[in-house]
Amino acid sequence: MGSEMGLRERKRQQTYQSVSDTAVALFLERGFDGVSVAEVAAAAGISKPTLFRYFPAKEDLVLHRFADHEDEAARVVAAGRADGLAALPALHARFREGLERHDPVTGLNDNPHVLAYHGLLYGTPSLVARLYGYQDRSERALAGELGDGLGARVAAGQIIAVQRILAMENWRRIAAGESAAAGYAQAVEAADQAFGQLSEGLGGQYGETGR
Repeated sequence: MGSEMGLRERKRQQTYQSVSDTAVALFLERGFDGVSVAEVAAAAGISKPTLFRYFPAKEDLVLHRFADHEDEAARVVAAGRADGLAALPALHARFREGLERHDPVTGLNDNPHVLAYHGLLYGTPSLVARLYGYQDRSERALAGELGDGLGARVAAGQIIAVQRILAMENWRRIAAGESAAAGYAQAVEAADQAFGQLSEGLGGQYGETGR
């Protein structure tokens, strides 16, 4: 039973990825507003109602790639706590690791396909607006790991905002022609400064061991 459910889930994820890839390719070729959902469904070989069962909104066809990252900050904090590491140091280390890997989520990636995707995302107002919904869910998941009350929610909002700003700055430099390798040192310096400011602004509450 377990293997059957695992196979079903893998097929479901493969469908998500395949339809999303088809949609993104069409959007990059003709623009987000130049392609209808019906055209995406036809190109993916599925019906329009089936497509909407997987993707409630047209924007989700593009933002599907962010779905796996919605609770990433919360997972990093939970894993760090298990190792006796406080929230901010754990998140700071994870962001720096992402920069070293040139993870697209950090914005420091000059792969032409990634650059084109980011250009589509940040150049389409409706996609940017929908992205805020994903970030809101990230904030709520992170706040749940940080603790109860307004303080945890405010801290989570600041942390997610800082990660977004760092990624946007990296992407802007890459989009302007800088290579990921050339921008690495500056990106690390900016991350160190930003997380340092977070630690100071949050009064060290989330920088203490195990918090």
